[in-house]
Amino acid sequence: MVCFCFLVDQTRKVKRSKPAAGTCSRCGGGASVADMKTETRFCYVPFYWRSWRAIICTFCGAILKSYR
Repeated sequence: MVCFCFLVDQTRKVKRSKPAAGTCSRCGGGASVADMKTETRFCYVPFYWRSWRAIICTFCGAILKSYR
């Protein structure tokens, strides 16, 4: 019997961030505006990536608002 194993994963990285006004609705921590990069890989080879901006919590890391 032949078994195929496909490894697909997606990673999010914060390229840079700066403080923003407001607090997190989940934990009460501070918020920051971040430039994010999402990368999708197939067998460890990146085949799709996207850069976008989001407002994230500095304490828990939750994405509060995204601008794609």
